[in-house]
Amino acid sequence: MKSVAALLLVGMLILWTELPAGSAWSCPPVRFHCMMQNPPNQCYIDRHCPRGRKCCPSFCGRRCLSNPSLPPL
Repeated sequence: MKSVAALLLVGMLILWTELPAGSAWSCPPVRFHCMMQNPPNQCYIDRHCPRGRKCCPSFCGRRCLSNPSLPPL
């Protein structure tokens, strides 16, 4: 019984370490959308963006946005 509990604990730790670290901010809401059928995307996921930026839906397609609460470099 103890070995089953230990194996379960190890499995949970492995899964926990592989979870992506969440970002502290989320994408701003998009109120209007362009009329293009397939707008060009600059990115598809956050990993496609430079460090410190997030892949967010924008007015027309997805773009890499920086955290609005940080001062510009």
